[in-house]
Amino acid sequence: MDVLLLGASGRIGQRTAAELLERGHSVTGVSRSGTVEGIDSDEFVAVAGDATDPGDIAKLATGHDAVVSALGPSDDESAEVLTEMISAVVDGLRHSGVDRLVWAGGAGGLRVGPETLLIETEDFPAEWEPVARAAIEAYDRLSEADDLAWTYVAPAALIEPGERTGQYRTAERELVADEEGDSYISMEDFAIALVDELEAENAVHTYLGTGY
Repeated sequence: MDVLLLGASGRIGQRTAAELLERGHSVTGVSRSGTVEGIDSDEFVAVAGDATDPGDIAKLATGHDAVVSALGPSDDESAEVLTEMISAVVDGLRHSGVDRLVWAGGAGGLRVGPETLLIETEDFPAEWEPVARAAIEAYDRLSEADDLAWTYVAPAALIEPGERTGQYRTAERELVADEEGDSYISMEDFAIALVDELEAENAVHTYLGTGY
């Protein structure tokens, strides 16, 4: 596929670009600066783009087969920019002719019980709450886009750089945790999950949790 990757310069974006390229896809990597470090491939092109501008998204997406988003607020941005981004991406795709979107989202809206979300638990870090709530609102906006073949893929409660094992589990709208109750995934394996879902399209219109 010819894939437009939003947020390509971030830690998850770079790993997702590498995973896409490893599988033979062509990638156009979008960042604010137009530069993406650590990627050296003839099938990769880095371009500048504004993920809060639907016109820019439409122009960038046109001609691609699918869009993958690894977008998130930078250190100097408020969490609310996520809702601007999701609105811009949805509106932009509607004018681009591209309807396949895989969005790397957040775990805060995943269920840990019949009526409890991860963000509602006592141990959820207060400093993560603004981004988690913005990510939930972004999902709510995306869920209304029935005309797009979207999938919202969330990591485990803890995601860090680590080993690429090729192993992970998924659950629809539920936090994935091991037998000890720990919820973790490496960024490398999360990138695998994103690309697996892009290729398989098994969870269209689904909020998918991932983890070990």
